[in-house]
Amino acid sequence: MDASTPARSRNRRGQGELLRRDIIDAALRMLNELGDDEGLSMRAIAREVGIAATSAYIHFADRDELVFAALEQCTTDLIRDLDQAEAKGGDDPVERLRARLVFLGTWVSEYGGLYKVLHESTLNRRMHLVFKQQLADRATAAVQACMDAGRAPTDDAAAIALDLRAAIHGAVSIRLNEPDADLPPLQDQIDRFLQKLVGVHS
Repeated sequence: MDASTPARSRNRRGQGELLRRDIIDAALRMLNELGDDEGLSMRAIAREVGIAATSAYIHFADRDELVFAALEQCTTDLIRDLDQAEAKGGDDPVERLRARLVFLGTWVSEYGGLYKVLHESTLNRRMHLVFKQQLADRATAAVQACMDAGRAPTDDAAAIALDLRAAIHGAVSIRLNEPDADLPPLQDQIDRFLQKLVGVHS
């Protein structure tokens, strides 16, 4: 550990998992700042946590393993928050789906760097982020719920959900990458997507 690395108290026996989470949290902060994983190094993460780089390697074999674990944790946390947002829509499946999509827009505005790493970086060509499938599955379930309740025409829910996700990703990506663009409120776009792509009706 060099002189610029802040000292970190040693974990007591059985607290290794706490250090692992500290390393993941540091990686997530840095990924959000960088907006890409390629500028991330184990040494920089260790410095952020206040440990020697060798201590980080006890928990992760290499940088890619750490990035995968960090993004998996990020996705798990995002799914939890999306589910909580959806619950605020009450019993109406359309309102639940709308709440889910609006929350996603809010999340991207706060964690734009992580969004870029998850969806726009070359990482997606170098690594299979299998955990992202959970986001697709939940989107499909939300669209299917609208169909089951008679609030949208019966169709291929997975295909409709894919179209909807593509539209939402486009809408949030423009806002993220072109912050000065003259755009309508995201919620207005979401309402149009729900009407035109899902076919929701009152």
